[in-house]
Amino acid sequence: MNYGAFRVPTPVNEPVQGYAPGSKERASLERELQATAAREVEIPLVIGGRELRTKSQGRAVMPHAHGHVLATYHQAGPAEVAAAVEAAEAARPAWSALPWEERAAVFLRAAELLATTHRDRVNAATMLGQSKTCHQAEIDAACEMIDFWRFNVHFAERIYAEQPLSAPGTWNRLEHRPLDGFVLAITPFNFTSIGGNLPTAPAILGNTALWKPASTSILSNWELFQLLHQAGLPAGVINWIPGPGSAVGGVALASPRLGGVHFTGSTSTFNSIQGTVAHNLERYGQYPRLVGETGGKDFVFAHASCDLRALAVGLVRGAFEYQGQKCSAASRAYVPKSLWKKLQRELEAMLSEIRMGDVRDFSNFVGAVIDEASFKKQQAAIAAARKSKDARIVCGGACDAQVGWFVQPTVIEALDPRYATMCTELFGPVLTVHVYDDRRYAQALETAATTSSYALTGAIFADDRAAIAQATTALRYAAGNFYVNDKPTGAIVGQQPFGGSRLSGTNDKAGSILNLLRWVSPRTIKETFVPPRDWRYPFLG
Repeated sequence: MNYGAFRVPTPVNEPVQGYAPGSKERASLERELQATAAREVEIPLVIGGRELRTKSQGRAVMPHAHGHVLATYHQAGPAEVAAAVEAAEAARPAWSALPWEERAAVFLRAAELLATTHRDRVNAATMLGQSKTCHQAEIDAACEMIDFWRFNVHFAERIYAEQPLSAPGTWNRLEHRPLDGFVLAITPFNFTSIGGNLPTAPAILGNTALWKPASTSILSNWELFQLLHQAGLPAGVINWIPGPGSAVGGVALASPRLGGVHFTGSTSTFNSIQGTVAHNLERYGQYPRLVGETGGKDFVFAHASCDLRALAVGLVRGAFEYQGQKCSAASRAYVPKSLWKKLQRELEAMLSEIRMGDVRDFSNFVGAVIDEASFKKQQAAIAAARKSKDARIVCGGACDAQVGWFVQPTVIEALDPRYATMCTELFGPVLTVHVYDDRRYAQALETAATTSSYALTGAIFADDRAAIAQATTALRYAAGNFYVNDKPTGAIVGQQPFGGSRLSGTNDKAGSILNLLRWVSPRTIKETFVPPRDWRYPFLG
């Protein structure tokens, strides 16, 4: 037992390192990139602290050099998933009973390890395995992951401090219990930090978890998993079970002990999870918490009063950083006719300077898309736009899969505001622009608000304050994260809680206390110091 009301260190967002030519951090990262590329890792399952190997295996390759194998990983089947459920349940009593500050210390230590001794290793695994530039890896795998662990324990402290009022002669307490069952964390390829956050946010509050990582981010996620155990995470609290979604989800979602699902991925997959949980409701011991962040068809809306150069930079960065493979990436834009020709020239000039290639060459701004399926999806959409009478290719459009899955940053002009690429999520480096009549600003806002079934991020670029206010109101339900004169990507933990509604998810706001609240099940305790001993109330006298 500890004696004291402890407070975690006040969290501060981790500074982003620049990796400028000649800098120490650049030289250190380059050495780690060489070492990571030179070794091929075997990644086992880890269930209840035990490493397991199976006959079913997969390979992790570099997207920008898909002939280069980085790792071989073992895949879970139904028996292994069932064992992971048992391990999580076995670990839950001791982990949830551990004083909260002892749990917090594990993740604070993990954050410090990542900020210091493990930064290069996790960044290098992210760069090579997910084709991220050093900057994109740094803001994700290092800074955002560190922020999640430091801020989430701070949010947990605030939750535990939330207590009710007490009337004279009584003491009311609120106990913030973990869920009554395990959490299934299904994580995506595009952010290493999301991979680490989805199982650990519930764990901070005393829950245990099954972590099913995306096969295309397996190496970086494995590095984080090992780091957590080095930081002191007990065996069985988080169980590592890569494998096919059908094999993992089928068993985990059927378990009566399912307490919740923490998910980031496609809308169709989350819809399937929701349907499976609904079908299984009668077998559960509790209603599972379902927290999901899914797709986006994110917009940038330009008003005639905007700073044209700022708009162009916002579009290039928002649409093409990390090859557009962000849920928040700008994939559709609405531009007034009076600005379009000038903007087109700005975009063409900027994109002509952008280099694409192997992310180990730090002069490249764009790497490869994540796999062959994504490559073919982008290629098909670009080919369709070339043939369509309702669209035209403004710039880019080249695709080459010979060495890596490379898709050149592409801008499409859609003559029809509901052309396919204005509506369909491609999750790649394709931006579609619709040009509207300056006089029809209100109508164009309405079109932007109603075109997509998603509602994740969006932005307005304008200097006219009335135009900004009008857009903010008109687009209120079109985005859960809304930006004024900034690109719609780059939400920072503790600053811009992230999430959207409609088909973009449950909007439980990762990076804030709101997400952590989903992983507790409060219990109210009322104690009366001197209970009444006469059943009669005064009015009966």
